[in-house]
Amino acid sequence: MISIKDVRKVFPSKQGQLKAVDDVNLEIKEGEIFGVIGYSGAGKSTLIRMLNGLELPTEGSVTVAGRVISKIRGSELRKARQEISMIFQHFNLLWSRTVSENIAFPLEIAGVGGLERQKRVNELIKLVGLEGRENAYPSQLSGGQKQRVGIARALANNPKVLLCDEATSALDPQTTDSILDLLVDINKRLGLTIVLITHEMHVIRKICHRVAVMESGRIVELGQVLEVFKNPEQPITKRFVQQVTVPEETKETAEHLLERYQSGQVVQLSFIGESVEQPLITNLIRQNNVTVNILQGKISQTQSGSYGTLFIHLDGDELEVNKAVDYIRSQQVGVEVISNG
Repeated sequence: MISIKDVRKVFPSKQGQLKAVDDVNLEIKEGEIFGVIGYSGAGKSTLIRMLNGLELPTEGSVTVAGRVISKIRGSELRKARQEISMIFQHFNLLWSRTVSENIAFPLEIAGVGGLERQKRVNELIKLVGLEGRENAYPSQLSGGQKQRVGIARALANNPKVLLCDEATSALDPQTTDSILDLLVDINKRLGLTIVLITHEMHVIRKICHRVAVMESGRIVELGQVLEVFKNPEQPITKRFVQQVTVPEETKETAEHLLERYQSGQVVQLSFIGESVEQPLITNLIRQNNVTVNILQGKISQTQSGSYGTLFIHLDGDELEVNKAVDYIRSQQVGVEVISNG
């Protein structure tokens, strides 16, 4: 569906040439929800803008739905963009138009007749859950409702690809989850390929099948979301994964635990997939002469399975504690010893 080959994008600056995107190669499958994550300045916005021709690569090629976007111009590019829609962080709605009129706007441009246009608008309003708000203006809508209008408008011409440029960054957590749920529903119903960029690992965890991690214009890590959670390789990826698996309050708790327990070991366990559902602690106590105290834990769901972290305190004879840690490792559970008493 999407092929990015040897792509570089260089911008001139006072300090010389700025490499916004540097030698990126990427293949995105049809019907996939693909995430690109990186901090500000990583090059992710430039990369996604090259997918619909808003930016042209300095070198390399970008192909979307069989069209070489990096080469076409004029009417051919405008036709291609009807199949590549985009939603934005700040909605970009027409403030003088109602919800229905905003959604109808791309259909008007495409020359769709009045009756057919209204039928399509009604379908989209129902799809995104805006029944009863058809005649409201953007100023009368919540942030989540505005983004639903943006999504409906983006779907008006039945695109094959939906690009999401930090589409939930301006929303509160609860509204973000509702918009992400809507995107998953649209992906499943319509078979739409979705590419989203974000700096929030929660967004990647919740809806993406695969993720590319960008830093300084390059893709430094790429893989299935669950596998990236399980084995993050790059320091930047580990920081992103910790946003979800080890939030700040957990770090503070761990530091408090280091002061509290003067014997045994405080251990962080990492579970992946089926191991999340195994009775590990029960078996651990049965097979080892140790005391186990569960301190704190969290399970996160991804599109391809579960990922969990658990902090426990193991106490007892040093040999028995070490045997217990070895047993945990034998169960395909990640183990990191936080402290030794």
